[in-house]
Amino acid sequence: MLSEFKAFIARGNVLDLAVGVIIGAAFGKIVSSLTDDVLMPLIGAIIGDVDFSNKYVVLSGSVAEGTPLAAAKEAGANVLAWGSFVTAIINFLILAWVIFLIVRQANKVMPPPPAGPSEVDLLTEIRDSLKK
Repeated sequence: MLSEFKAFIARGNVLDLAVGVIIGAAFGKIVSSLTDDVLMPLIGAIIGDVDFSNKYVVLSGSVAEGTPLAAAKEAGANVLAWGSFVTAIINFLILAWVIFLIVRQANKVMPPPPAGPSEVDLLTEIRDSLKK
């Protein structure tokens, strides 16, 4: 079993996947920082002094106006944290855009795979095999 596991780990696809996951996690942190520390303050400056991370609606419980989200949750209030959701959507859009650009560039750089036999060739081969 140990030799099978070693063969499984030594495959290129598994190693490539592991590298991709690690780099993706690190890149996700970079995008989160870009969103939280750069974009959201700029959006807040344009719209007004807004900190989206603390934007929420109290669904149940009593919380004083302007209480930070973490304090409202700690006080036991049931909140709809729409500001966190907006931040997550912006993070997703940035990640999706960057991945799109990477895949697009990789498709331009990498040669197309060789074309396989056409359907006519395959059908001809099957017909010839059946005749034999």
